[in-house]
Amino acid sequence: MRTKINLFARQFAASALTQELPTNLQNLCSNGHLNYALTDMAKLGLQMDFQAYDTLLNECVKQKSVRGGQRVHAHMIKTQYNPPVYIVTRLLVLYGKCECLWDARQVFDEMPERNVVSWTALMSAYSKSGYASEALDLLVKMLRSGTELNEYTFATALTCCTGVSGLYHGRQVHNHIIKNNFDSHLYVGCSLLDMYAKAGGIHEARFVFENLPERDVVSWTAIISGYAQLGLDEEALELFRRLLREGIASNYVTYATVLTAVSGLAAFEMGKQIHSHTLRSGLPFYVVLQNSLIDMYTKCGQLSYARRVFDKMSERTVISWNAMLVGYSKHGMATEVANLFELMRKENQVKPNNVTFLAILSGCSHGKMENKGLQVFDEMMSGKDGVVPDIEHYGCVVDLLGRAGQVEKAFEFIKQMPLEPNAAIWGSLLGACLVHSNVEIGEIAGHTLLQIEPENPGNYVILSNLYASRGRWDDVRSIRSLMEQKAVAKDPGKSWIEIDQTLHTFHAGDRLHPKTDEVYDKMKELLVKLKEYGYSPNLSGVLYDVDDEQKEKILLGHSEKLALAFGLIYSPVGKPIRIMKNLRVCVDCHSFAKVVSQVCEREVFMRDKNRFHHIVNGVCSCGDYW
Repeated sequence: MRTKINLFARQFAASALTQELPTNLQNLCSNGHLNYALTDMAKLGLQMDFQAYDTLLNECVKQKSVRGGQRVHAHMIKTQYNPPVYIVTRLLVLYGKCECLWDARQVFDEMPERNVVSWTALMSAYSKSGYASEALDLLVKMLRSGTELNEYTFATALTCCTGVSGLYHGRQVHNHIIKNNFDSHLYVGCSLLDMYAKAGGIHEARFVFENLPERDVVSWTAIISGYAQLGLDEEALELFRRLLREGIASNYVTYATVLTAVSGLAAFEMGKQIHSHTLRSGLPFYVVLQNSLIDMYTKCGQLSYARRVFDKMSERTVISWNAMLVGYSKHGMATEVANLFELMRKENQVKPNNVTFLAILSGCSHGKMENKGLQVFDEMMSGKDGVVPDIEHYGCVVDLLGRAGQVEKAFEFIKQMPLEPNAAIWGSLLGACLVHSNVEIGEIAGHTLLQIEPENPGNYVILSNLYASRGRWDDVRSIRSLMEQKAVAKDPGKSWIEIDQTLHTFHAGDRLHPKTDEVYDKMKELLVKLKEYGYSPNLSGVLYDVDDEQKEKILLGHSEKLALAFGLIYSPVGKPIRIMKNLRVCVDCHSFAKVVSQVCEREVFMRDKNRFHHIVNGVCSCGDYW
């Protein structure tokens, strides 16, 4: 009986409602005066209707006011208003947007009826808050309920297909997309493409891309990003060239993505060309694009270009500072690292994070500023900036002490670390022991590494060389024998060089390049000249049990030497030669490049997996320690 009375009262109030009241509410919400509008709601009482509740909830969503939404929700319960599905879904959207997932789920569970928007809204809330499994569970329940899915449901479900099981779940969702005839829908297709690309299923991503009924800049950017994220930089750049040929206008995200691929290949000329594209396009220079330019130029060895972009930025994020700091650090420019960090402190606009300190410590290590590095580490330990040192920061300190010749101190530091030392830390100590001839500690580090990562051939080589430096040939043979027993093989070397905006790739012992004969002829010619200047091949890094003549032939086939010879043939006289390698540059190739820079009077830039080597007149920026 009471419900009927309340219902009658609401109907009577609604019939008596003047036009002035909802207009006032509308005006208050339009001007952002949510609190006044909520006060009006209380005054209106039973006169509140669909339009009034909708107006208020939309403003609550706009302002992300969970408190306001709760007041509206309470008012509906108090006045026994029976909201339609649309209004309840707006309430659900508000709770989801404010990350009040418990409230959102309670509202959803109490809904007498639900539509596709309700299901999708809760799925989206779970997905955006990182609860992918809960979102996918909801999808399963939705399918069982018989609710018809739409393109937004599928797109939301695909964002949940992440992590270890991402590809498996993504394929299942893809099957439902095909069953529901959404596979040719552009929005769903782009989401599907993005899911496969991020989950590492690049071939499936490419299949989806090629079969889209039409392709927009979003789909192009997604597929290019997929290749770039997997390190398939050449394929990413080829797709970008195709995008240009097809006349698709790029946006700033496209350019930032392509610059990632350029950075991976250290393709400086191509990077400059893309920078010119961005300028001609008239696009606003968003921070993310400027950060990508800084990263690209530093990885191409062009720090002056990178600094020019950095200095012109009207706004800098911590990523901007880190990109520039890491650039200086990788080039061993410790003074520049320290000065830039001081500028960051002085401007006091951005707080340093763990990457910032990693760049500073690494820069001090490579730049022989151990005291400054230890001072920075002490600042971290004091908690001044709220950044707790992690394993990589401790690794930098070990490297710093090792490079400074303080091997015993580095070893003691490792023993006192609050974290379990990893392979990188023991590898850094082993490298220091080789340089500073400390066999005792090196033996401990080496055998620890053989237990931690027995598949890494570099550890065997360095330990073997350490024994060889002391004439312990039985130990050398023992290490080589152990390596053969475990069938440890070195990853194949691969190097790139850019000539006239074309990338040329060389593999170790390469005979596939069309200019192979010319390259090997040049190598023979170089070898004669270089030996006259005192170059002697370092055979210690050759793992095969062959005679010295054969070892020398193997060394001559190293990919960076082939790329260097090709550069000498086809780049203009006097122009710097820039080479990128997928692995650490070997000792012999490093020595070879140093002598080439003297004999041929060329600057040589070599970027390996660890750092940059800028060689001028026989002297390398790494100080022969990398």
